[in-house]
Amino acid sequence: MTQSPLLAIDSVDGIVTPLDMRTIAVAVLVLGLTACGSGARPAVRFAPANTDPRQVRRDLPLTAAERAALTPANLQALTQDQVNQIYARLTAGPIPDGAYRGDLFFPRDANGRARLREMAGPLPPGLAHLATLRVERLARALWRGKVFYRSQGIVRNRIEDLAILKPLLRERETIPRLSVDGRTTWLLFPARIACEPSAFDPPQKSVIVDYSKSENIEGYRDIPDRLAGANGLKIRDEVRIVRPGFYLGRAYFGDRFGLNFTLLDPALDSTAAASAAGSEVCE
Repeated sequence: MTQSPLLAIDSVDGIVTPLDMRTIAVAVLVLGLTACGSGARPAVRFAPANTDPRQVRRDLPLTAAERAALTPANLQALTQDQVNQIYARLTAGPIPDGAYRGDLFFPRDANGRARLREMAGPLPPGLAHLATLRVERLARALWRGKVFYRSQGIVRNRIEDLAILKPLLRERETIPRLSVDGRTTWLLFPARIACEPSAFDPPQKSVIVDYSKSENIEGYRDIPDRLAGANGLKIRDEVRIVRPGFYLGRAYFGDRFGLNFTLLDPALDSTAAASAAGSEVCE
């Protein structure tokens, strides 16, 4: 599963304003997730805001019932502090394998609105039309999930075949495709995967998706794949298991946290609880 580059965008009243090369990377990367969510808040206990992650993990470990109550939709109804508390209580779990549905949501601001954080720079020439799209709409339209190739240690992102991206891509017929849930998507933005310390709460581990090493992956395309890499948005994802087939992730642009995302294995029951999920570690 690869992460798509997020456009470096500044959000004003929900509208994407031009940034630079990063802009496109950010919007696409964000793909991995969906924007503002709906749904009732899950029945999960929380500590007071800004409680140290280590204390939350020690005093309020997630029960099997609390894990079972979490869904991609109701996680989006939480404040960022609450999402952080859930993430702190998860373990890396095994590295995912196969195709996953993706959804993303941005940190909520003081007004309760989910927005992509500012990432300076203007859009490249010819891409000004992207500035008229809402970040959420753009993310939903492009990013459909990730495909993990665990034995190879790589991931590729599932990107929707839309007219908005076609001007950027040459020889589109050579781009690998995959059909999941009746939708055919491009496989772009490759990355390396490994079990490494989390940027959120080191030295705890997460499954890390690193785009900085993508140039040496078979099938790498300079355009648009470099947008997510070391010379672009410098994207780095990390994910932890909620229960088998369901992961919660965090996307970073350089050293800055950008957004949350979820990954769901369409072959598994999304409501199935995992009694051993809390004890699993990266494999």
